[in-house]
Amino acid sequence: MSLIQQLPALQIAVPLMTAPLVVLLRGPGLAWAAASAASLMAFAIAIAITSMVLSGGALSYEMGGWPAPYGITLEIDALSALVLLLVTGASAVTLLCGRASLARNMDAGRQHLFFAAWLIVLAGLSGIAVTGDAFNVFVFMEISSLASYVLIAAGSDRRALTATFKYLIMGTIGATFYLIGVGLVYMMTGTLNFADMEVRIVDVADQRPILVAAGFITVGLALKAAVFPLHIWLPSAYTYAPHMVTAFLAACSTKVALYVLLRFDFLVFQGNLEAHAVQTAIFLAPLALLGILVGSAVAMVEGNIKRLLAFSSVAQVGYILLGASFASIAGLTASVALMFNHALAKGALFLAVAAIATRVARLRLDDIAGIGRRMPWTCAALALAGASLVGIPGTAGFVSKWLLLQAAFAQGAFGMVAAVVVIVSSLAAVFYVWRIVECVYFGTPKSDETTIAEAPLPLLGGLWLVALANVYFGLVPALPVTLAETAAADLLRHLQ
Repeated sequence: MSLIQQLPALQIAVPLMTAPLVVLLRGPGLAWAAASAASLMAFAIAIAITSMVLSGGALSYEMGGWPAPYGITLEIDALSALVLLLVTGASAVTLLCGRASLARNMDAGRQHLFFAAWLIVLAGLSGIAVTGDAFNVFVFMEISSLASYVLIAAGSDRRALTATFKYLIMGTIGATFYLIGVGLVYMMTGTLNFADMEVRIVDVADQRPILVAAGFITVGLALKAAVFPLHIWLPSAYTYAPHMVTAFLAACSTKVALYVLLRFDFLVFQGNLEAHAVQTAIFLAPLALLGILVGSAVAMVEGNIKRLLAFSSVAQVGYILLGASFASIAGLTASVALMFNHALAKGALFLAVAAIATRVARLRLDDIAGIGRRMPWTCAALALAGASLVGIPGTAGFVSKWLLLQAAFAQGAFGMVAAVVVIVSSLAAVFYVWRIVECVYFGTPKSDETTIAEAPLPLLGGLWLVALANVYFGLVPALPVTLAETAAADLLRHLQ
């Protein structure tokens, strides 16, 4: 078997095998270099896999040569490839450009353990995206979650421990709900392989355990994805984690949970449970609309910039769920494109926050007033990423919001209500993004700012790379839109 054929397995193996090496290296510089190299390699593998999926369709890899359902298979389709790009790209960029920021947040003697935990998170999230086995999703979910708790708790603010504990409790409940649901499905079908489960569930679709399983799995994954009102862990986790950890997790963590939710609800349940499409719409659509409105409203009045952006993420999760609740090709295309484009915008915004934090001790709006005069490049990138989050034409954010509005207009009366909510929340985004921009450019500094200088060059370079990606994929959206359209067609193949 050639190396190319081994890429799905290497996607998990590279970061997972590098983690113990990082612990042995111990030196912070060597540990960072090894972790960065592993992340870059994982990103390169994801790019190669995406190219193969676009040119030849879905990939399948049998672990140990054992075919499904007896063995464990890795399955990568367009949706998996898009999620892999987000996870590995976020890890590579944040590690490469964030060494200075990370060094400020922790003791040098513990950095090798931190980087090892980072690679375990990367391996776990990648494993969720590529595995074709429902139980292995749980295994990789727990691997990534346990290591994520370590990353968040590494913050210098002692409130990071409280945030980690809240995340741990809510994450454990979500994983337990998911595992109960998978257990019920296994009890009724005798398989854990997604493809085999999809076929066998037809014979027991009317049995109550399957209906209960659908509820447990949906709620458990909704909690992991921070769907309103199950989002209470997210604002504190994003606020008190080290800044580069926030940039990494905000770009991809909730997207991975949403990926599993879409795969279960549409590929396993949707085509087999007659009422599930209606139930999904009735359950998800109101929560999506409430999440959009509440997240946007809280962001409008929040004074801490990281917490503001965290509540904005709650609203963005609502956008993704809203598109999925339409259960249409257009809606799911918008939903998947939103996953990609929100990762770009929010990743750039949190990188900008990390850059500002290298020069400013606190991150309340009044503490960063006027900083644009001393950090013009950082604040320009922040404004550009904010424009993408709002959905200004010419940015990636505009493409996905336009797709969502088009999908909403095709849904009749409910779609009109949804479109109004999207437009209102976009205006709210204009307001809270402008609060940040106005503060950094036109605010009056609280104290002498002569000691404030531009962000470190590596961090500034990574920030601008992601900020310009928002413009590139706004002008040339072929890659995310093609992946999104292919993923939507695959998710809805039963209902076409």
